Amino acid sequence: MTATLRFLQFLALGCWLGGIIYFIVFTQGIFSVLPTKDLTGLVVGYSLARLHILGIVAGCVYLATTAGYQKSIGTLARPAALLVFLMIIATMVSQYGVIARMDVLRLQMGSIGAAPSGSPLLEQFNRLHQYSVQLEMVVLLSGLVALFLTARPSK
Repeated sequence: MTATLRFLQFLALGCWLGGIIYFIVFTQGIFSVLPTKDLTGLVVGYSLARLHILGIVAGCVYLATTAGYQKSIGTLARPAALLVFLMIIATMVSQYGVIARMDVLRLQMGSIGAAPSGSPLLEQFNRLHQYSVQLEMVVLLSGLVALFLTARPSK
């Protein structure tokens, strides 16, 4: 049973981190392939929403299996588990706060590509986009540290 729980810990973090790394590579390529920023934004937004759902589920699986593996709820106060909790919170803030506001701005502008460069809506959208990228980097870096801490041999 402990081997299964340990496997699920690594699977959860591995899928989440792998998804983020793939998403970074994917977004770099898709901007050069699709003809408009609006179409690219729709594809990226759809993909990111699915990645965020995967992440939230993976984070919950990690926390549940960590508590099960250690046979203690107190283990959730250790650094790796706290980092995964931070990852879940940052992902939820990004998806249900930042990106939700970006979606409203996108609808108000009608078209990102056609918005004038000095548009206050476009400037606000770009600020929120940067915030979203920063949150994703927090999730990625926290996940890498959590994975390292999880993989370390127990004392």
